[in-house]
Amino acid sequence: MATVRPFRAIRPAQKYAEKVISLPYDVMNRQEAAKMAEGNPYSFLHICRSEIDLPNQKDPYHKSVYEKAKNNIQDFLSKGTFQQEEEPALYIYRQTMDGRVQTGIVGTVAVDEYQNNTIKKHEFTRVEKELDRINHFDICDANTEPVFLTYRDDQRIRDLMEHWISENKPVYDFTTADCVGHALWVVDDLETVGTLTSLFGEIPSLYIADGHHRSASACKVGLKRREENPDYTGDEEFNFFMAVLFPDADLHIFDYNRVIKDLNGNNIESLMAKIKEAGFKIDKMGEDPYYPEAKHCFSMFLEGNWYRLTAKPEIIPDHVIDSLDVAILQNQILEPILGIEDPRTDKRIDFVGGIRGLEELKRRCEADMKIAFAVHPVEIADLLTVSDNDMVMPPKSTWFEPKLGSGLFLHQL
Repeated sequence: MATVRPFRAIRPAQKYAEKVISLPYDVMNRQEAAKMAEGNPYSFLHICRSEIDLPNQKDPYHKSVYEKAKNNIQDFLSKGTFQQEEEPALYIYRQTMDGRVQTGIVGTVAVDEYQNNTIKKHEFTRVEKELDRINHFDICDANTEPVFLTYRDDQRIRDLMEHWISENKPVYDFTTADCVGHALWVVDDLETVGTLTSLFGEIPSLYIADGHHRSASACKVGLKRREENPDYTGDEEFNFFMAVLFPDADLHIFDYNRVIKDLNGNNIESLMAKIKEAGFKIDKMGEDPYYPEAKHCFSMFLEGNWYRLTAKPEIIPDHVIDSLDVAILQNQILEPILGIEDPRTDKRIDFVGGIRGLEELKRRCEADMKIAFAVHPVEIADLLTVSDNDMVMPPKSTWFEPKLGSGLFLHQL
């Protein structure tokens, strides 16, 4: 059963929130982060990507980068850009995008429940990326960005959130330049907090939607603090890490598409013949972009034309992972025909989030790539099933939008 605790968030003073908020640390490179924060001393990128304030430090993982982030947090607090909640609270965070709304609870969840798999995963993590956030959280003495969790929708939690929203004003309510609305309510009534924590206590599992490296790193910092404090009681803040918990029914997963540098020695005729032989029906759709309208349909762009590839029933495995479209594409076409054995490391493949649209696939093929594939998005039910079976999704399977805003809440350890 899931533990969700209130905490004393460090968050922007109301007048600064719109200037502070940034995209998550891992959706941009250093140059992009510097450009985004240019002329804005309040941007949270000065904390989550603090290397932008150290132009002479070329190593983004140097200790001085993490020290700079820590100093910037203290600077934001001392200048009143940030303030800390007087008493522990939960928070309701609502995002709107293209007419869609997702409403979740911000709180802290238990390191022990990450360890015992109450908080379920669906991705492998990379050691170097974990180490970066371990150092960042540990030196900053804070979880600076939340983990994005989901749970199977519970009408009682939804009703309670809606009631609070209808009776109380948000502390923040604004729309960012990317047309995403962000609103935050402080839930500081003890009875309401108690009811919410009790209701989450009846939820059997939480699921990581996005933030596998953040959660793994936060957990390891918590375990490190336990070693450093052998008399810990389990109630200390380092035993918990910050998360936003959205009901699964609110979430929207975009397609996560593939572009490949070459045809692996094939010409168009031999490539088409091999794809047919692999068990796909091919329909030429012409020059207008074709979006795969159903599971087991794929879109392919090659030499100015779009094609529909339909996997025949006999090649679709009866297996939780292998029946996912990203797995069918990898196992039946990308690896055996185009020679992409490990999509995590192969330099001939790149990935394009569906938020960028099919035109971006065409643009990449006209610029630096040869062929593109678009897949039907993974469904949230698939993600939960994979996680429930303690399995791992293929790389680059899910692209969630909207991204969580960073800088609206921090959790002091």
